[in-house]
Amino acid sequence: MRRRLSLLALSAAFITLAGCATTSTNVATVGAYRDSIDLDGRLSVNYQKSGNRESMTVNFDWAQHPGRVDVTIANPLGQTVATIEVTPQSATLTQAGRAPVTEADVDTLSQRTLGWPLPVSGLRDWLQGYAVDAQGQRFSASPARNEVVTQDGWRLRFVEWQDPNAAQPAPRVIHATRAAVGDIQDLEIRIVINQAGQG
Repeated sequence: MRRRLSLLALSAAFITLAGCATTSTNVATVGAYRDSIDLDGRLSVNYQKSGNRESMTVNFDWAQHPGRVDVTIANPLGQTVATIEVTPQSATLTQAGRAPVTEADVDTLSQRTLGWPLPVSGLRDWLQGYAVDAQGQRFSASPARNEVVTQDGWRLRFVEWQDPNAAQPAPRVIHATRAAVGDIQDLEIRIVINQAGQG
């Protein structure tokens, strides 16, 4: 009887330890925010405009440094179709064979030139697992806490992680949706971030 109780106590201890380890891993949040990052990946967008369903997939290179963000957008064959340069004063989009277009902010610029809003200002946070929630509070994502509605109306889900068991996991797949932005309806953006060293 005493041996059985000892085995039960030992089993309970292992279960408790396992539970603690699992909980610790699942609640681990993303690493500290970095002002400078360089990464690349793939972005797919689907939306409805004037009753028509539109979709596209592009590759992107993202270079973020204090006071500046540079985004290169390429087609699935790897040919550059546009570059976006963002500073605190302005945002400029350049497309092959066209004059550069500049606006005061990047969200207005992308809506005007791409026909749909590429949320570059939000991506500064999202790509690192951060956001500002509907109450204006700073949100840090984790595999266990992976959804938030942002202050500007995006519903984010951090769907997959580069390594969900890491002490500071990094996002790999992000879904962003909005019901409406201007004349765009049912906007869905899927972002896949490549691991360092992968194309």
